[in-house]
Amino acid sequence: MAYLSTSNNRSAARVWLKRACLLAGFSSLGLLLLGIAAWGVLAIYFSDVDSELLRLGGATAFALAALATLTALAFRRWRWRALIGFLVLFVLLVGWWRSIEPSNDRNWQPEVAILPYASIVGDRVTVHNIRNFDYRSKSDFTRAYYDKTFNLQELASVDLVASYWMGPAIAHTFLSFEFAGGDHLAISIEARKERGEGYSSIRGFFRNYELYYVVADERDVIRVRTNYRQDPPEDVYLYRLRGPLDNARRLFLAYMQQINVLKDRPEFYNTLTTNCTNTIWLHTRVNPGHVPYSWKLLLSGYVPEYLYTEGRLDTRLPFDELKRRSHINARAQAADRAQDFSRQIRIGLPMPAP
Repeated sequence: MAYLSTSNNRSAARVWLKRACLLAGFSSLGLLLLGIAAWGVLAIYFSDVDSELLRLGGATAFALAALATLTALAFRRWRWRALIGFLVLFVLLVGWWRSIEPSNDRNWQPEVAILPYASIVGDRVTVHNIRNFDYRSKSDFTRAYYDKTFNLQELASVDLVASYWMGPAIAHTFLSFEFAGGDHLAISIEARKERGEGYSSIRGFFRNYELYYVVADERDVIRVRTNYRQDPPEDVYLYRLRGPLDNARRLFLAYMQQINVLKDRPEFYNTLTTNCTNTIWLHTRVNPGHVPYSWKLLLSGYVPEYLYTEGRLDTRLPFDELKRRSHINARAQAADRAQDFSRQIRIGLPMPAP
């Protein structure tokens, strides 16, 4: 009798374990289906289909198909048929989504309508279509562009600009390259938007925007943030970066090469993978000893502090003091249209030790 009792206990344990494994498996499958459903609904709703009715209808239909598949998991007879049917639907959705192609031929907002490009001959780099708008407000401006030739051997330093408008965790970051004689070239990696189109972080995941490099005079790309954007206002900080000049030259060339690639082969902007900050880090990989990837690159407002801890900013001052001195709004507003705008906004900034 004892033997039979032990055997029954083992059999019951096996049955319990099998049921637990099945429950865990179906729970995991259910979570996977929910994830696929969420992605599919958003991909359809935020697609480039012009008709909102079609987008809403397609997103609703996909959500109902996912719900029906989840319900079918409880019924052995329908379980696998429903899963196979939903998998086919998902494959078709992915195929359609991947067929959406980036383009340089759209009705662009004027700020991003003209593509920059570079002609590279040895150490001489001629940058074409450098933006230099004269702003009267953030939306009222006179368009202007110019070409300029830079000598890589005269590249003197690189600065990081961080602009905050929604708290300490999020900032728009970009680089400005300084050459001998006080010439500066700022390059801001942004989402290229069409006329009437606003920016949405969620839309940025779903092939709504092309990738765009704003190559601009600092009187344009910095001044519009410090002097003219007031809703919401932006706090702008300029940090002098530390590092070998050879690294700066390689980084500058990496930017120029990518700008030329985008002129011929447009790419999509992505909120996570090809945003303003992550793409800077991707470019820095051309250099040995680049900073390792960090979660602070995702929460871009913490990038200056991260670079400080990595020794890429001036560490002779406490970071809070360095940040206070690096705030340039007042100096930029005082300089405004001055020809030596770049010099004036750097007055009082500590130069990093070599």
